[in-house]
Amino acid sequence: MSEIEKLLNEKKVRPTAMRILIYKFMAQKNSAVALKDIESAFEKADRTTLYRSLKTFEEKNVVHQIDDGTGISKYALCEEGCNCEIEQDLHLHFHCSNCNETICLTEHRIPQINLPDGYLAEDVNLVVTGICEKCSSNLL
Repeated sequence: MSEIEKLLNEKKVRPTAMRILIYKFMAQKNSAVALKDIESAFEKADRTTLYRSLKTFEEKNVVHQIDDGTGISKYALCEEGCNCEIEQDLHLHFHCSNCNETICLTEHRIPQINLPDGYLAEDVNLVVTGICEKCSSNLL
């Protein structure tokens, strides 16, 4: 059994051939991917299967969804130990306005936000927009 199959089994996700391919594709990327990126990579695959696989990954905390302000949801693989809980796993995201890539900055944690009584947080998203390291080095 491959490492990907083990990971998916641990997350209670049935490791189908397509799910393994999607996971491998995402693991090779240094940035978050949109559904259209996955569709382009697997043109012959059924779009519904790709979408459902991604949604299953999200429900089982294999990936997390990122709203980077572009209007297109992007997805990134969760790191080991991540359970996508607001209290524990919040980190920054960076969206490059030059190359349009969105990157998880998992080493930069968002501090816990204390809301007033009666407020319940369902999602927190902090995106920094600017020029990424790769693009800024090309400008010099």
